[in-house]
Amino acid sequence: MAASIECLVSSQRPPPSYGGRRVVVDDSRLASASTPLFGVRSAHAASVSCSSRGRFESPRLAVHRSTICSASTVVDEISTKQQVKEAPVLPFRIGHGFDLHRLEPNLPLIIGGLNIPHDRGCEAHSDGDVLYHCVVDAILGALGLPDIGQLFPDSDPKWKGCTSDVFMKEAVRRMHEAGYVLGNLDATLILQRPKLSPHKEAIRANLCELLQADPSVVNLKAKTHEKVDSLGENRSIAAHTVVLLMRK
Repeated sequence: MAASIECLVSSQRPPPSYGGRRVVVDDSRLASASTPLFGVRSAHAASVSCSSRGRFESPRLAVHRSTICSASTVVDEISTKQQVKEAPVLPFRIGHGFDLHRLEPNLPLIIGGLNIPHDRGCEAHSDGDVLYHCVVDAILGALGLPDIGQLFPDSDPKWKGCTSDVFMKEAVRRMHEAGYVLGNLDATLILQRPKLSPHKEAIRANLCELLQADPSVVNLKAKTHEKVDSLGENRSIAAHTVVLLMRK
């Protein structure tokens, strides 16, 4: 922004509806101003503290060194609670999931629906599939629903030893019921051992089947924890997941 300009305002020609019986307004001299695209902080502060009682920022800032640029469309401002309620629903939603389980000897290690050979497994009320639990929470979070612990509480014997694909199917059902499909998924597993490289494609295939998604939108990564804390000492396993849901 040039040093002589304090504010840049977008504008558009108004429709030819101004005027009355006593006064006729020349439309060619009018412009509809929207929220300033750019403004120097000092100019904004001065406009707020000035004696003008104008509701919007653009007219108040106009008294400062401003320049106006033409816009093909003026973006509608959302300034009231009613406008927020009437605003269109976003065509996407984003959710994040996290899960961690303690590893104990002589238990099966289930990750992404696979039984991975290892000397330890996840201690949990269900089968302890840390990846599926994480994905479920990400989907539920994107939809603004209660988390997996509330929908499938470990206090309910019904879920004792349950395979986590049951939770996945319910999350996907709710996703479709709300009018969304999976846009993409990015998951990171954190464990010191065992190596997941030989199993990643099979795990990804299971995810794609349950999510009814193409492999191109499902990504899976595995990281060690550099032998730091319980994750790095092979005493626990964790997962992070981010999902993008798109409206059908």
